[in-house]
Amino acid sequence: MSTTDPLTLVDPEVAHRLVRRVTTDHPEIGQTAAYRIVGQAAAFIAAAGQQPGQSLSPSELVDYGWHAFILHTVDYADFCQRVVGRFVHHVPTDEEDEQAPGAALAARERTMAAIRAAGYTVDAELWRSTADCNQCHAGCHDSPKSG
Repeated sequence: MSTTDPLTLVDPEVAHRLVRRVTTDHPEIGQTAAYRIVGQAAAFIAAAGQQPGQSLSPSELVDYGWHAFILHTVDYADFCQRVVGRFVHHVPTDEEDEQAPGAALAARERTMAAIRAAGYTVDAELWRSTADCNQCHAGCHDSPKSG
């Protein structure tokens, strides 16, 4: 089975805007890495949209790309409609939900498998750490701390 580079799902002009947002928000990330992050965020969104209810979760780095995409609401809505056929919501999880030991690793493995099943390449280097969220919400790794 052949796989597709998920960055090809994103219009080049949109990808450039997203890369600029990622590198502005995270100056430690270079442009090349930011393009890879945007590509993996596109793959994550596509897989999450194709497999709703699977509790897929981005890695910490891929989450940077997803957050950048969400900030560009028109581009994000257009991407979702074109690639998935519907809007892929950024759905919060309940703060009281406790993650069982190993749940983050299981979610990461499930997510990477879903991306592969959707036909996209997985950039394993960008999936080494998990984000502190499940399809994201206040409480993500880069959300403001409360209290």
